[in-house]
Amino acid sequence: MAVKQTAGREALGEFAPKFAQLNDDVLFGEVWSREEKLSLRDRSLVTVVALMSQGLVDSSFQFHLMSAKKNGITKEEIAEILTHAAFYAGWPKAWAAFRMAKEVWNEEDIETEEDSGKVAHQKSMLFEIGQPNDAFAEYFVGKSYLAPLSTEQVGIFNVTFEPKCRNHWHIHQADKGGGQILICVAGRGYYQEWGKEAVEMKPGDVVNIPVGIKHWHGAAPDSWFSHLAVEVPGENGSNQWLEPVDEEQYGMLR
Repeated sequence: MAVKQTAGREALGEFAPKFAQLNDDVLFGEVWSREEKLSLRDRSLVTVVALMSQGLVDSSFQFHLMSAKKNGITKEEIAEILTHAAFYAGWPKAWAAFRMAKEVWNEEDIETEEDSGKVAHQKSMLFEIGQPNDAFAEYFVGKSYLAPLSTEQVGIFNVTFEPKCRNHWHIHQADKGGGQILICVAGRGYYQEWGKEAVEMKPGDVVNIPVGIKHWHGAAPDSWFSHLAVEVPGENGSNQWLEPVDEEQYGMLR
């Protein structure tokens, strides 16, 4: 199977077209594709050691580390490869190589059930999950994400909660108008007003939240949850953030 590479043309196609062509078509298109002589895994091993021996721990080295991982070299194997090569290439070069290898292979450790759940959740809805909701992290238990969909006329945001994530009790305030509308677009979660039972939310469910109502919303314990948060226009609108939801109270939800 031929290895397809376009990095040369993308980076140097106009400046050095011949070099780009040799890189993409000859080096990768022919040499790397000679799997009847050496497997992609073996070629990755040779390339990583060759670059490390020259002290070339730049973006190209990172690319070949990522390729080595893709071609089947495990974290344990790359550690042994670099350790062995250190005695021939030099100890400082090995330290530099290990720093980058650790980053590449540690990504594998981070691919937990949480990450696979996030990917599946993203595929289940039209809107993007967005970026970590760091600006409001202090008002959430667990990790949430925010994707602004509209910031003109009416604010509309896709808010995503990992399982067990929920925001604190809070109240929307406004001198006139205001409030919020929640529209569940994926997963399963809950909305609860102070003094009332929690209401389960599934895709298509809508909740209207007037100003002055103490409430919280978030994911079910076993499900990712996304809702559109529609800001109802009002005068001097603000949020009053209060205490976290009681752990025992939340733990009763299923």
